[in-house]
Amino acid sequence: MSRIPRILMVCTLACTLAGLLALSALAQRALAQTTITFWHSMGAVEETVDALAEAFNASQDDYRVVARMVGSYADAQTRLVAAFGTVDEPVLFQAEIGFFPQLVGDGAVQDLQPLVDALPEAFVADFYDGLWAYGEMDGGRFGLPWNSSTPVMYWNADALRRAGLTPPTTWETFAEAATELTSRQAQGAMFVGDSWLFEMMVLSLGGNLVLPDGSPDFESAAALEALTLLQQLVRSGDLAFYDAGESTTAILTFIRTRTLMTFASIANWPDVRRFSVAFDVAAGPVPMREGGRVPLGGAQLVVMRNASEQERAGAFAFWRFLMEPEHLASWIEASYYIPVRRAALPLLEDFYAADPNRAAALTQLELAIPRPRLRAFSSWQRLLDDALERSLRGTVPPAEALAEAQRRALEVR
Repeated sequence: MSRIPRILMVCTLACTLAGLLALSALAQRALAQTTITFWHSMGAVEETVDALAEAFNASQDDYRVVARMVGSYADAQTRLVAAFGTVDEPVLFQAEIGFFPQLVGDGAVQDLQPLVDALPEAFVADFYDGLWAYGEMDGGRFGLPWNSSTPVMYWNADALRRAGLTPPTTWETFAEAATELTSRQAQGAMFVGDSWLFEMMVLSLGGNLVLPDGSPDFESAAALEALTLLQQLVRSGDLAFYDAGESTTAILTFIRTRTLMTFASIANWPDVRRFSVAFDVAAGPVPMREGGRVPLGGAQLVVMRNASEQERAGAFAFWRFLMEPEHLASWIEASYYIPVRRAALPLLEDFYAADPNRAAALTQLELAIPRPRLRAFSSWQRLLDDALERSLRGTVPPAEALAEAQRRALEVR
């Protein structure tokens, strides 16, 4: 055998050995990593969530986050309950803030206070107070902020301009605008029967749905005023009502100019962007009475009870990664949620300047308050949804529908 083939053989064996060693190293790294399964409901920006998880995985060798979109908040809740105590239960879960207190009350999630206590003071102080405080419950820290929002009003700016109307800032002027905008081709307004949006109305009128002692207050003057106004507009034909399961249909009526004003989270803007919109869409603060407020929306990231110590540490490390200003900025530019940290704002100046509508939720952030952190509130929301359905799609008087919801809420406390 000549010298050259021997050299080639040696090189081939060396390269093969090097390749095997490299594969072995990769395999050992994969085996050494702790997998963090992450269930979320961010369907409109699923690619962004995947990209953030991949960036985190590439930034370190200890953990590997596997992100999985599991449907809407309601779908995610159903799947999570079915997965409790099984091998399918995730490590990290995005809990809608109305569902979050139930998870804490049921003991389904871990107290993260020891990990939070080790955070730098300057880092914690950079969060908006209301957004940071929501994860605290029963003397512990069970939730971590990520996606937060407030409800805003959306309107067809072209339609209001043609009618010579300015965006309503009170519920009285909202009702007047809805009537004036209604025609044979379109209804002036639309409302989705979601308890969060009804809570928005009640709070903006200066009321509340829960008393300081944690009791339901569904028969308050503000609640009755809100539901009465909605029913009057429905009966006059000036407002279209859709239940909470018809949100896609509701969006389409707005896109197709069949309805001209509505309410939703600022994070619904990407849903609108998926469609070809032939008019100028605008967004701004919701109608407000002096002393009124708005409810925070979004979710809390929670670590499930059965997660190991290593999995909990990995989930927390991933959250810290998400909280870096540059990662928050890219997340907000994709999702339109509000920044939970002030440090992200300088990176978003161009984003908000390019379209002032994007900042609609920020303008009322100082008026935003957490939703009730009560275990029973998740069940109470369904009772409110039912009250809206019975009054706005049926013929039940608002006072009767709210009284029934109050009675049933007291039974499930």
